[in-house]
Amino acid sequence: MAFSLGWKTSRSQWRFLQAMSSGLPLFPWRTVGSCLDPEMKAYLEENTEVTSSGSLTPEIQLRLLTPRCKFWWERADLWPYSDPYWAIYWPGGQALSRYLLDNPDVVRGKSVLDLGSGCGAAAIAAKMSGASKILANDIDPIAGMAITLNCKLNGLNPFPILTENILNTQQGKFDVIVLGDMFYDEDLADSLHLWLENYFWTHRTRVLIGDPGRPQFSAHSIRRRLHHLEEYTLPEPTQQDNNGLTTSAVWEFHP
Repeated sequence: MAFSLGWKTSRSQWRFLQAMSSGLPLFPWRTVGSCLDPEMKAYLEENTEVTSSGSLTPEIQLRLLTPRCKFWWERADLWPYSDPYWAIYWPGGQALSRYLLDNPDVVRGKSVLDLGSGCGAAAIAAKMSGASKILANDIDPIAGMAITLNCKLNGLNPFPILTENILNTQQGKFDVIVLGDMFYDEDLADSLHLWLENYFWTHRTRVLIGDPGRPQFSAHSIRRRLHHLEEYTLPEPTQQDNNGLTTSAVWEFHP
């Protein structure tokens, strides 16, 4: 598979860290349906597949990269946009989304920040569970478009999407912060830990983290500040696409 998950993970990690360390301005995108670039929208629709199978959340339809898509097999450098890590439904995000759907009181009537939103599944799950206000954050503007398309797939009005490095900005208070699959690199994990701790003590916000137990997460100091909430057995397709990871868990941050 030319467009392997390992390739996408390493490239997207590098891009994310480069953006964080460069200090360069990132394109802020407040998404509404009319803002979708027609050419880019058509390309994403042509080269992704709408699916709700093989994940922990069959209630949610997502436009993803699957084995039936050309770029699952095509050379990665032929993809004309930024690396589509948003086109994979990562296991931490699956667990987080499942948890929100099963425990709607966590977000019902509350404001939610989905940090590193990717395909937007956790934000969509929060909206389905009755969240009153949602901000999805991802540094990739293409992810902003993908999230908007995924909202429409699920019969939801698109919520605001901010595509800048939120760790370098001042944000207002949210009742709940959710983030999945973000602890894949030690430097990024350190930055997240510091930002989350400062935000928690400023706003007393509830923070939920989804992760399948990657070594970078399990060995990080933040693990001593987490309370285990739920663990899920990953569906077979997700296990196969993630080097045999079998479970994914949801944790609550307690600094």
